[in-house]
Amino acid sequence: MSRIIARKNPVIFKTQAIQVKATPEVLCYTPVGNPLNFDEMQSLRQPVSISDPWQFELTVANLGVSINLTLNWQGRSFRVLVRQIRQDHGDTVLKLLSGYVPAHELRVPLLTAITEIAEELLIESPWGWLQGRYQDTWLPTPYSGLKKSKRHHFTLSPLQGATHPVLCRELHLIERPRAYVHLPSNSLQLVYSLQLSLPDNCHSLSLLHADEHLDSQTGELIVEMDSRRPELFLAEISDGRANGKVFTLEKGELIPRRPTQPKLSESMAEQVGWVVGAPRASWPEGLNRL
Repeated sequence: MSRIIARKNPVIFKTQAIQVKATPEVLCYTPVGNPLNFDEMQSLRQPVSISDPWQFELTVANLGVSINLTLNWQGRSFRVLVRQIRQDHGDTVLKLLSGYVPAHELRVPLLTAITEIAEELLIESPWGWLQGRYQDTWLPTPYSGLKKSKRHHFTLSPLQGATHPVLCRELHLIERPRAYVHLPSNSLQLVYSLQLSLPDNCHSLSLLHADEHLDSQTGELIVEMDSRRPELFLAEISDGRANGKVFTLEKGELIPRRPTQPKLSESMAEQVGWVVGAPRASWPEGLNRL
């Protein structure tokens, strides 16, 4: 059953265009120009081309983040994916948790990634909803109406970072995200690899997704979740490779799912140098590129 968990005034989103300088050894980006609202940013997200995927200079529309989130559950390994209907692409894909980086976090995009997890990933236990910690820091709690568990919480920890460093101006980004310029959307994307650890002795857990949409009548952002239609999926990894099986986690049970004609978002498409040129990736092969 769908349940409204928050009503809020839309935050006025502001970001900046991003100047990218890439060499075979390092990628450096710098926010440039005047602040952009969401519509202005979208107008700049037009396809571009690059002659050398390892070395180039380019100004892109925005910076985005995704989280390659790994969950180990009952001795099995999974990637956490969310289903997204993309009206602009005319398709439905399974994607990583992701979001646009606002202007005030362009130099610390890991904060955006952590906030996206806190806002989109809901973990229900018999004692309430689990709050999360990233190493020694509590994640935000965006939904005050949800009863929090006082007994348990989940934790996030970094996994091995990318080989090539990424810098914002002269500052090395912590946790070494993978970076790529997505040519169809003219954007710079960062992918953080994190481990999700659920509490011991807390087996009756459910994973749900918080989805928000704009109410055209009131102008409010409505945040909903639907326990009958989980949108968070667990793609199983066996011996380091995706085996094609997908589950939802409901009250501690892995429920097999068969998404119709699944595709994956471009974060799992083939990357050459610092560039991804495809709008989407095939299932389940794209998972093996993470």
